[in-house]
Amino acid sequence: MITSNEADKTPSSKRFGFVQTLETKPKRRLYEVLHAQGLQMNQDIAFLSDGNDTLCAFQLEMSPQATHILDWFHLTMKLTVLEQYGKGLVQCEAALGEEIREKSTRLKWSLWHGQVDKALGKIDDLELSIAPFNEQYPRFTRLVKALSALRTYIVNNRSLIPNYGQRYRDGEAIATGFVESTVNEVVSKRFCKKQQMQWSKAGAHLLLQTRVKTLDGKLGVIFKRWYPDMDLEVQEMPAAA
Repeated sequence: MITSNEADKTPSSKRFGFVQTLETKPKRRLYEVLHAQGLQMNQDIAFLSDGNDTLCAFQLEMSPQATHILDWFHLTMKLTVLEQYGKGLVQCEAALGEEIREKSTRLKWSLWHGQVDKALGKIDDLELSIAPFNEQYPRFTRLVKALSALRTYIVNNRSLIPNYGQRYRDGEAIATGFVESTVNEVVSKRFCKKQQMQWSKAGAHLLLQTRVKTLDGKLGVIFKRWYPDMDLEVQEMPAAA
């Protein structure tokens, strides 16, 4: 989460995280983080999300008058899946495969400009165009499912799809790539499946609280507040995994 300091316009960032089923006051927690960043009651704010129903509902409850945007990063991830299928179609039938890849590119262009109805129409067109590959493309069924899933994703989030191109030209946020890197920074190896570690919800929740306080440089301050009489200099844990 990034805001700007009004005094010197220097960007600052703070992290927060919680396990949803254990956090009893998530709205208050988010408000406190925003308030600490200097958020004013009449200040414009934009929420970006991956379209998750629960997250969107939480954001709308937090600030219904804010700008709510479907993250371009997550939208393009779904489009990338179609591009990969398109490469397979080209190997089956070069000319028709390239034609379908071109239609996928035009679909992405429509979404980039916030033209939802045109994008849905292009999905309809793609569904008709891939029909001849039913017998010869081994991943045909998965391609059909991917197109159907994309349609559902767009329909469910159409109110959150802006003109990304215009926002980008205006210097406004359109994607949460920086959030993804923050998630990796916070979670790190502690939740990595390769570590073969199992976490309870309570344990994961507590670890997240400790981790974000460490990364934000507040863990030592908290310990000193808890134990003011301790003759001990609390050292911050290293931010690296």
